[in-house]
Amino acid sequence: MVSDAKARMIEGAARLLAEKGLQETSFSEVLALTGAPRGSIYHHFPGGKASLVAQALDLQRTRSMAVIESARGRSAEEVAGTFLDAWRQLLLVAHFRIGCSAVAVAVAADADDLLQRSGEVFRDWAGLLAELLALGGVPADAAPGAAALLVAGSEGGVILSRAQSSIEPFEAVAGQLIAYVRGLSEPGGD
Repeated sequence: MVSDAKARMIEGAARLLAEKGLQETSFSEVLALTGAPRGSIYHHFPGGKASLVAQALDLQRTRSMAVIESARGRSAEEVAGTFLDAWRQLLLVAHFRIGCSAVAVAVAADADDLLQRSGEVFRDWAGLLAELLALGGVPADAAPGAAALLVAGSEGGVILSRAQSSIEPFEAVAGQLIAYVRGLSEPGGD
């Protein structure tokens, strides 16, 4: 069982990664955000910052996979919509101050293990999306590409919306992604 302090620190690190990036996600920042005791740092994360960041990525992966999984059994368009709506809601609730912790790690990691961990997050999302898109009507051979496009497009839309403090760029990207998935799902659409 994960201790309360450790869970708060992992949650705080995930938030800081998404909000401020990898460089600004220090133990001091995590402690300030979570109120966890300083003495718990190396007790819970003997591998240092890399260990904390890896566990924060695991948390984001688990939460995101649950969101994607919630669309199982729905149409491909609804699968795509569920994934995109999660990002939309995050942008709106956070007033465009939070993005994706896996992107933050991917663009700034200087350690191969963290870069691989962020890559695993994206591969897992795309793999599950491809499975659910195929179950929802996208031809099996087109589903992996459509899933990769959903992940890449949504991340790009999030970045544009954060940079412009507006939901409009994300909505433009999301609309095109939904139209693409809809087109693949229609008879003769691949």
